[in-house]
Order: sequence, then C-alpha cells, then structure tokens
Amino acid sequence: MFVKILALFSLLLVVGSLFIYFNQPQRLSETKTENEKLNFSQAVGKQAPDFVLQDINNKTVRLSDYRGKTVILFFNEGAMCYPACWDQIKSLAGDERFNADKVRAFSIVIDQKSEWDKIVSQLPEFSKAEILFDSDRKVSTAYDILALSSSMHPPSPMHPGGYPGHTYFIVDKNGIIRYTLDDPKMGLRNDVLLSEISKL
Repeated sequence: MFVKILALFSLLLVVGSLFIYFNQPQRLSETKTENEKLNFSQAVGKQAPDFVLQDINNKTVRLSDYRGKTVILFFNEGAMCYPACWDQIKSLAGDERFNADKVRAFSIVIDQKSEWDKIVSQLPEFSKAEILFDSDRKVSTAYDILALSSSMHPPSPMHPGGYPGHTYFIVDKNGIIRYTLDDPKMGLRNDVLLSEISKL
C-alpha cells in the first residue's frame, strides 16, 4: 500500500513539474510584454507598453482596454508644477475633442493620489480630469521619460532622472505609438495633438 501511495505521489510530482515547465515561457513572455521599456527617441512606430494604473476616481485603467480608440498620454510633473501642469491637465480634461468616443486623453503623474484628492476637493473643475497615478515611476520608466532632460538635443531643462517633464504620446487604435512630443516650453498643445491625430 505504501509503495502505491509513493508511486502516485511521484507521478503527481512529475506531472506538476512538467506543467510548470511548459507554462513558464508563456508567463515570462507576458511579464516581459508588460515591462517592456522604450527608447524615447525611437518610440514612434513601436508598441506602447501596456500598463495598469489607478485613476482619480479609484478606477483601474489598463491601456490595452482602449484598443480601437486613439489615446493621448501626457506625462507631467504633477502637483508640484503649478500653474503650468495644472493648466495643461485642465485643458485636456475640458476639451471635449479628447474625451469623445474615438479619443481619450490621460494625464499621468508620479504623485500620491492623496495630493490630488486635496486639489480636486478645492478645485472641482479637476474632477473631470483623467489623472492616472504612477507613484512608483514604473510606467514613466517604461516610457523612457525620466531622463529626457539629459538625452534630448537640445537638452530639455526639466528634472534629469527624477521627474517627468511635459511629454506627450499619441497611441493609435492598434496600440502603436504614432507621435511623441517632449515640451519644455510647457504650452497648451491641444491643437498640435489634434493635428497629429487627424493624420492617422
């Protein structure tokens, strides 16, 4: 009886090991896709790294859920950047052309959500903003925007290595990056973005 139990246990161990072995490459592949890192200067034409972030309304946003739409990603300095970033975030949020059935615009900040909860409570116009929180900087790193200050030609006068500057990506309905803009002048670029979207 003991020999039969031992044989059955050994068989289960072998089957379990084979299952893990043959499924490991797929899991590693999926993890790699989630964590792919761009080179900003060569990002156009590349697949946009997928991500999952929490928004200002405590909802989970996954980029790949927006396939079929054009998506604008606006990485910026966040709460510390007043008034420029605040104006840019508010401008994107209030422009119905970016929040229609075919186009969505997200502002990505590295702040803690609690900082923006305070801002929204005092300034309700920000409640419409599609703010996503990249507090651990993983998405900003994957999109290669934290070091643009030193790598751009001419160099961008933002924060080398620590904070995003004012950087836009246009991702098409198939998840491909079609346009990038690093904007140290911190202007409102809605019309520029719409012009680029019209070319898609």
